[in-house]
Amino acid sequence: MSTLTQQTILSVHHWTDKLFSFTCTRDPGFRFDNGQFTMIGLEVDGKLLLRAYSLVSANYEEHLEFLSVKVQDGPLTSRLQHLKVGNKVYVGKKSTGTLVVDNLLPGRMLWLLSTGTGLAPFLSIIKDSDIYDRYEKIVLTHTCRFINELAYKEYITLHLPMHEHIGEMIREKLIYFPTVTREPFQNCGRITELIETGRLFSLLGMPPFSNENSRVMLCGSPHMLHKTRQLLDSLGFAEGSNSAPGHYVIEKAFVD
Repeated sequence: MSTLTQQTILSVHHWTDKLFSFTCTRDPGFRFDNGQFTMIGLEVDGKLLLRAYSLVSANYEEHLEFLSVKVQDGPLTSRLQHLKVGNKVYVGKKSTGTLVVDNLLPGRMLWLLSTGTGLAPFLSIIKDSDIYDRYEKIVLTHTCRFINELAYKEYITLHLPMHEHIGEMIREKLIYFPTVTREPFQNCGRITELIETGRLFSLLGMPPFSNENSRVMLCGSPHMLHKTRQLLDSLGFAEGSNSAPGHYVIEKAFVD
């Protein structure tokens, strides 16, 4: 366990019967870039169960925060969902991942496209003041099946714009676009269909993707990643990585 530290649960929030988030203490030596993930684990019957989780918290925050689905028969999540304040959880000492801004070429517009718990790394990113210095506008889309699965909706729309240090930049540059697929809502449909039909851009009053000005980060379901990747490739976008920046990046370590 030399690659892990043991941290204390500070809070647990159950968004739905299938979705929850939790915060824990942060080891003073733990460093990460906004958008990265680390390993989270519990010891069960003498064995350590680990899973990769993106960090919801920004790298300057004192605590760590994570968003998770509840899988009733999942080896780890079936237990994580029952965490209580004061319980212990293992956290990796290192972070990694491709959803960092330095993996993108310079551009004017940044699109953060997420489904489900794929929202997590983008919450970290939109709390980073540096991102607002790099782009004229940042669009965060979050697609879920039902309205109550739009975790952090009020936080993004009501609390972040009033943030003491970055609230003004958020009010000026951040656009939040939630959409659901299985019940009536102000925005309905899969994000891939909204992009392909051009409806997303018309609703936002923004120009379509171009590899000259648009930069895209993707995190979410395999279907969304596959379809959007095909679309971006057809437009001449190049995928970026930790070794070479590009027009878009995908977190391939896990999907929700």
